[in-house]
Amino acid sequence: MLELRPTCENCNKALPPDALDAHICSYECTFCADCVDSVLKNVCPNCGGGFTQRPVRPSRNWRRNNFLGSDPASSKVTYRPVDPAEHAAFAATIKAIPPEQR
Repeated sequence: MLELRPTCENCNKALPPDALDAHICSYECTFCADCVDSVLKNVCPNCGGGFTQRPVRPSRNWRRNNFLGSDPASSKVTYRPVDPAEHAAFAATIKAIPPEQR
């Protein structure tokens, strides 16, 4: 099950479990849509992969206790701002490659 991280790792913007602007890579690194688009250029600074919109975990128990009440979002903040110049240099080498081919 996904670890629903509470904030953007770059700008520390709150990303509650129902945030539609939360994006993750395959390692669950979590960033807001603004950072993914404007700072990261769809290149994860940790693994080099691309991002997808993070799914929303149901807040209500619709079936089999698979909901936030049984599996709450994480409260652990992972805040590690990206150095814009360093990331730009890194991203420049792979951002033209589609994420599924990196």
